[in-house]
Amino acid sequence: MTIGEPEPNPPPDHVLGWMGESVSYFPTFFDDPYETGDFSGDSWWVDGHNLEQDQVNTSANSFTTNTTSITPVPTDTVVSNHSIPVDLPKKRKLPDDSSPKAAQKNKNRRVNESDPGPAGAAQGVAPRKPTTHKRGSRSAGSSNNNSNNKEGRWAEQLLNPCAAAITARNLSRVQHFLYVLNDLSSLNGDANHRLAYHGLQALTHHLSSAPGSSFSSASGKTFASSSPKFFRDALIKFNDINPWFRIPNNVVNTSILQILAEQGNQQTNLHILDIGVSHGVQWPTLLEELTRRTGGPPPLVRLTVVAPPTSNDQSRHTTPFANGPQNYDFSSKLLSFAKDMNINLQISRIENFQLQNLNSQVISSSAEETLVVCAQFRLHNLNHSTPDDRTEFLRVLRSLQPKGVILSENNTDCSCSNCGDFATGFSRRVEYLWRFLDSTSVAFKGRESEERRMMEAEAAKVLINVGEMNERKEKWCERMKGVGFKVEVFGEETIDGARALLRKYDSNWEIRVEEKDSCVGLWWKGQQVSFCSLWKMDEDRLT
Repeated sequence: MTIGEPEPNPPPDHVLGWMGESVSYFPTFFDDPYETGDFSGDSWWVDGHNLEQDQVNTSANSFTTNTTSITPVPTDTVVSNHSIPVDLPKKRKLPDDSSPKAAQKNKNRRVNESDPGPAGAAQGVAPRKPTTHKRGSRSAGSSNNNSNNKEGRWAEQLLNPCAAAITARNLSRVQHFLYVLNDLSSLNGDANHRLAYHGLQALTHHLSSAPGSSFSSASGKTFASSSPKFFRDALIKFNDINPWFRIPNNVVNTSILQILAEQGNQQTNLHILDIGVSHGVQWPTLLEELTRRTGGPPPLVRLTVVAPPTSNDQSRHTTPFANGPQNYDFSSKLLSFAKDMNINLQISRIENFQLQNLNSQVISSSAEETLVVCAQFRLHNLNHSTPDDRTEFLRVLRSLQPKGVILSENNTDCSCSNCGDFATGFSRRVEYLWRFLDSTSVAFKGRESEERRMMEAEAAKVLINVGEMNERKEKWCERMKGVGFKVEVFGEETIDGARALLRKYDSNWEIRVEEKDSCVGLWWKGQQVSFCSLWKMDEDRLT
C-alpha cells in the first residue's frame, strides 16, 4: 500500500472534521542564515577574534587563550589529514577561496548548478547547492541514496570532525570545516544538505553562545513561533505522511483500550496522564474507539496534560516537539468533539511542572478510576533531568499506582557514562537528526513547504540541547524494573493494528517486536527510531 492509497479503517468524517482542512504545499525561501558571530562565549575563543578575521589572517603562528595555546594546522595539512575522507565531496581549494567574500561569491555562482551526486563526489567534485523545485522526485531520500551507508552521508563526515576539532580546540581545523559546511549547506536540498545546514547552525551556536543563552532557529518557524492554526494543520499533515509519531500514538491508544478491557465489566472512570508531544491530535481517535467498546465509553474520561515549562527556562526553547504556540489550546475543540460523541470528557493542565511536585493530589487521582500514564518522548528531558532525576520521577509515577504506563522514547546508542565530551554527544544527536530528515524527505516526496521546514527546524533543536541525549531502551527497562514496574506484553490487536497502519507509509518503515523486552520498535531503513513499552506495577517488588 502506498501513501496515496486509503488508510486501513480510516477515521470517520467527524474525526476528520475535528482535524480541520488539510494544508497545501507551497515553496518558501530563506535568506542565507550563516553568520560568523562572536565566539567569545566559548572559554577557549580569544576575545577580539571572530571567524572572519582569523580565516583571513591564516598566517598567524599560534592561537593563545588563558589556559592553552593552539597551533593552527595549515589548510593543506587539514585536508590531507583525514579531515574529509577521500571518497567524500571536496571543498574548493584553500586558501585562494578562503575569505568570506570568496565563499559567498562561489556560493552565489554554484547555487544554480546541479549536484554531481555520489559519482561526481568520488571524482573529487564538490556537491552543489540545489535549486528549489516545486515537485520532488520520488527517489528523494529513498533507499538508493546510500542513506544508511556512512560513506554516502557526507554531511556527518563534515559535522562530526568539526565537533571533534572544537573539542580538541583546533581553531584552524574548525574554521576550515565551518567554511566547507557553509558552502555546502542548504535548506533546499536532500537530507545531506539539510543536515549540513542545521549542523552548521548548531556548531556556530555552540561556539558563539554563553551558557544558558537561548537559541533562535534561523531556518524559520518552529512549533512555538507558529500560529496555532498553522501548527495544528501542519502537525496533522505530518502525522498523515510520516509515522514518526503516529505509530507510537496508535500504540498508546490501543494499549489504553487493552488496559480498560482487563477491567472486565467494571465501569470505572478513565484518567489519562498525558506527558507527551502529541499536542492533542492523538486523542480524537481514542475517543472514537471508546464509543465502539462493549458497554460504551467510561462514565467519565479525564485528560490531565503535563505542560512543558512556560517560564524562561532554557528547556522551553530547546526541547524538540514539546512546546506548541503560546496561544495554542486544543481543549475547546476536543471537548466539542467529545460532546458530539456523547463522551463525558474533562481536560486539565499542570503548568510550570516541577519534578518534585507531581503527586496524587496534584493530578487528583483516586483508586476508583483507571489511571493510565502516557509518557511519550519527554521523560529523558523533563527539566533537563539527569539519570538520577529520571529514576526519581519513575518512582513518583509508581506512587500514583497507575493501572498502566506506556513509555515511548527515541532509541539511541547513548550510554551516559561515555557522553562526557561535546563531540561524542553531538555525533549521536546528528545520527538521530539524519533519520528524521531522511524519512521526512521521503514523506514529503522532496517537495518544499513551510510545514516541512517547521518540522525539520523543530527536530534540529536536538543538536543544540545538551540535555537532550537519551539512553538505550535497555537502560529504560532496567530503570523501570528498579522502581517497581514489570513489563507487560502488548496485545495482538495493538501489534496488528500498528502494522496495518504502517502499510500506509513508505516501505522503508517497519515494526519489530522484541521478545526479550516486549518492546515495539519503529525502524527506518534498518535503524531503530523509537520504541514503545507497556508497564504494570510489580506488586511483589514494592508497595
